[in-house]
Amino acid sequence: MVVDDSVVIRGLISRWIEAEPDMVVAASLRTGLDAVNQVERVNPDVAVLDIEMPDLDGIAALPQLLAKKRNLVIIMASTLTRRNAEISFKALSLGASDYIPKPESTREPAAAETFRHDLIQKIRHLGAKVRRPVTVASPPLAPALGREPLPGARPALAPVAHPQLLRRAFSTHPPRALLIGASTGGPQALMALVSEIGPVIDRFPVLITQHMPPTFTTILAEHLARASHRPAHEGIDGEIIKPGRIYLAPGGRHMRVARKGTDTTIALDDGPPVNFCKPAVDPLFTSAIDVWQGGILAVVLTGMGSDGMRGGKEIVAAGGSVIAQDEATSIVWGMPGAATHAGICAAVLPLGQIAPKLVALFSGVRS
Repeated sequence: MVVDDSVVIRGLISRWIEAEPDMVVAASLRTGLDAVNQVERVNPDVAVLDIEMPDLDGIAALPQLLAKKRNLVIIMASTLTRRNAEISFKALSLGASDYIPKPESTREPAAAETFRHDLIQKIRHLGAKVRRPVTVASPPLAPALGREPLPGARPALAPVAHPQLLRRAFSTHPPRALLIGASTGGPQALMALVSEIGPVIDRFPVLITQHMPPTFTTILAEHLARASHRPAHEGIDGEIIKPGRIYLAPGGRHMRVARKGTDTTIALDDGPPVNFCKPAVDPLFTSAIDVWQGGILAVVLTGMGSDGMRGGKEIVAAGGSVIAQDEATSIVWGMPGAATHAGICAAVLPLGQIAPKLVALFSGVRS
């Protein structure tokens, strides 16, 4: 169900969806009020919901849509303004599954193609998970973005049966830095995680790459600071990395780490996308090896694709360790699933168990 007051955007998105062999447009509507009135009749799996609309805007329509169809996947669409980024974060706390930034102009081919690729991937992966028929109750999760339970954590879908996957022993090297990668569902998961790892943040640097555009990362850093009660900000090129702080890759730049004399510093990279993403997780993971060698503990959280898997392999080869979020608590088990299937993980855990494990590992426990 496509809901946008722009006839151009509605038509564009509808054409893209109809061109996919596994998707169909259930309805194309102009306002949130139309969506609320028709959602039960149309019965869509996914709604792409604009934020700014007449009669009833997206943020007001969101809870009404979920009240009528509890397992509806809602992807919020908005332009890249600070106000709309804030609203998108609020939407996640109210139960939206994800968000997508709309390009300022669809006349720019590269911007339109990126928007199309990202939107279709989000619809496909989020919609496919909802359509899986068997459900089980999900374990309780830590509150995120000021709301309980974790947004997007509807009754969890039964995980696909996997063959026994290889687990590695945790590194014998004491961890010296925590690196985290995330994508779809990541803001909610990150908020839950950082609120529980204060003892780790106080003694060690924490560096995060979340697939997210500019402006959104600025606001995410503010949310991380509030959730953790520790300083958190977008990484600045050349700044010295210190314990007690959270560094977030800024939207549109890859964040790496580098040696500068005796200091470890942030190095921002304006190179091409990696794994279709900018920022990407792999550049952070691989660059950290030259600085911390085997003293890296990396966490791969919920997200589409396989970003973080290649960098995780290199971290393990250098003597570090990788933890992945499990399938049942992931919004999309793409990134953590890729790391798990690659056989590089020392543990694959529900989100609620990752923080206690990190606190124990950074306190000297080695199992």
